[in-house]
Amino acid sequence: MNKLKNKIINLSEAPGVYIFKDSQGRIIYIGKAKSLKKRVQSYFGRPLSDKNQIMVSKISDLEYMITPTEAQAQILEASLVRDKQPPYNVSLKDDKSFPLIRITKEEFPVVSIYRRKSQKKEDKALYFGPYTNVKLLRQALKMIRKIFGFRSCRKMPRQACLYYRLKLCPAPCVKKISVSEYKEIINQIQLFLESRYEELVSNLAHKMKEASHEKRFEEAAKIRDQINALAAIGQGETRFNNQPESEDLRKLLRLGKLPERIEAFDISNILGREATGSMVSFYRGWPDKNNYRRFCIKTVKKIDDYKMLSEVIQRRYTRLIKEKLSLPDLVLIDGGRAHLLTAERELKRLGIQIPLVSIAKEKENLYIINKTVPIKLKSDTLALNLIRRIRNEAHRFAVSYHHVLRRKKIIGR
Repeated sequence: MNKLKNKIINLSEAPGVYIFKDSQGRIIYIGKAKSLKKRVQSYFGRPLSDKNQIMVSKISDLEYMITPTEAQAQILEASLVRDKQPPYNVSLKDDKSFPLIRITKEEFPVVSIYRRKSQKKEDKALYFGPYTNVKLLRQALKMIRKIFGFRSCRKMPRQACLYYRLKLCPAPCVKKISVSEYKEIINQIQLFLESRYEELVSNLAHKMKEASHEKRFEEAAKIRDQINALAAIGQGETRFNNQPESEDLRKLLRLGKLPERIEAFDISNILGREATGSMVSFYRGWPDKNNYRRFCIKTVKKIDDYKMLSEVIQRRYTRLIKEKLSLPDLVLIDGGRAHLLTAERELKRLGIQIPLVSIAKEKENLYIINKTVPIKLKSDTLALNLIRRIRNEAHRFAVSYHHVLRRKKIIGR
């Protein structure tokens, strides 16, 4: 039970899906949440219905998967319930009252939201769901359409409509796409709705390489944009596998374990005014925005990046220690060797050990403790790609906060 309590205490406040298991390791319930921590804690801190009390009494373990949006969590929840059939997910097994996604069986299938499956024997349509929230479902379908594009009209028009001009439909009505090409789009949407993300991205990557090899560069660029869009929305244990990047970073820094949780710091000031610090948190290679933190510098009055960094590091990890929260697997500092040593000194004062790495702004050399010579990596190195992505996000977040403070000072809001 202590293991379960610790998991709940350390849950992210990000959207996602949680999975309850019994003492035998069997999945008994799968749910989605806007905030994983708040939702899961609600089962243990308030009166429950008789059914939920029985379920909670059987919970021995918990797993969770982070997603960037609640809409994405709903897609994942429905896919997992459909696959695992947990005994306490009674409502999602009943597709009569909740909306579904329907893909018709015709030459150019229509993708739409439907209220219930057709009882007609001749109905050969594919159904996905059910989903508990139609508003979230519309958001998810809008996201899917932006990435892939599909037909939504019930009757095929004689000319291309606005959706074609907005790049939301490939316009089969005016033969802008072949039957086989459109079928491939539908296959990709099916993989997405089944949460088979790695398989989907692998297929797209293979197609992109083929198109590039055959010098169909416009098609290759379109597929690349699809992959990037998918990479922006996937997250948690279900996202596209970023483990190669994390594994490359682990080997490079000689870490004892894979750096799943990485926290990165950046300091922003303009001529010493409105100095701010930012911390972004990445989990398994992807942003965990609910764990981002902003710091208005309080103790440093002059331009001194090192003292500002010391303050931010001290405030961040003093709080984690005080609240008995988990420490990250790696801390990334935006700066050179002096910045790295500054962070190391502050962590030593707090009596904690966390692996550290810093990245210099110009040549993007990496610095690690106990090594005076920087690590120089090729621009396409997996570890550098991951560090660069985290560093850029930390800088963006710091600058955005700085601008907020400047605006408040100038216009008062």
